[in-house]
Amino acid sequence: MSINHQLALAIQLNHQATLDDFFWGENTLLQQQLTWSLQGKGEQFVYLHGDKGVGKSHVLQGCCQAISAQQGSAVYLPLSLLKEWGPDSIEGMEEQQLIALDDIDDIAGDKAWEEALFHLYNRVRDKGSTLLLMAGRQAPSATAIQLADLRSRLAWGLVIQLNELSDELKMTALQQHAHDRGFDLSDNVALFLINRCARSMHALYEILDRLDEASLAAQRKITIPFVKGILGL
Repeated sequence: MSINHQLALAIQLNHQATLDDFFWGENTLLQQQLTWSLQGKGEQFVYLHGDKGVGKSHVLQGCCQAISAQQGSAVYLPLSLLKEWGPDSIEGMEEQQLIALDDIDDIAGDKAWEEALFHLYNRVRDKGSTLLLMAGRQAPSATAIQLADLRSRLAWGLVIQLNELSDELKMTALQQHAHDRGFDLSDNVALFLINRCARSMHALYEILDRLDEASLAAQRKITIPFVKGILGL
């Protein structure tokens, strides 16, 4: 079994992480730029940065699923996982229509990995038709990447920040997610979840799904007392 085939088995996309399911809020510029790139009309290189929990992985996986839905080839590569596989694991990836490199920060300072990404950039550029999306916590100018040539490559194309949603927009996103699951979420419960449970939308969605399942089992509405009881708050 080839290493790339093994990776395909090890790395499973979250099929709920689609672009349609992502709440863009004030990130509509990024949404438009990615739409153009996925259509082959925009930047070939896109570097997305933002704090942990703002949805970078969701966006990258959503782009992979958008390409796959068009019968194209896409690969999602979280470097936090691939790091232990070694740089050889990304050999030949330029043959994909889309490469989504996540967790860039995780290989910062690793000489072999930094050089491997540098060469991947060059192969993608030479091929000309592969879309390369990347995500990290910091902008290229602030990253801990030590290889200067790689830092310059990270700044090729579009560099854009994925901004965290305001609390008001998080409430709207939670209520939309609840509506999609078939129930209504009150403002006071949504605000309670944001203030007491988590800040990242990924974590909040997981909590809301858990509460929905518990409420169905108990045949009770999701209220603040119910939330406290289920979550042990």
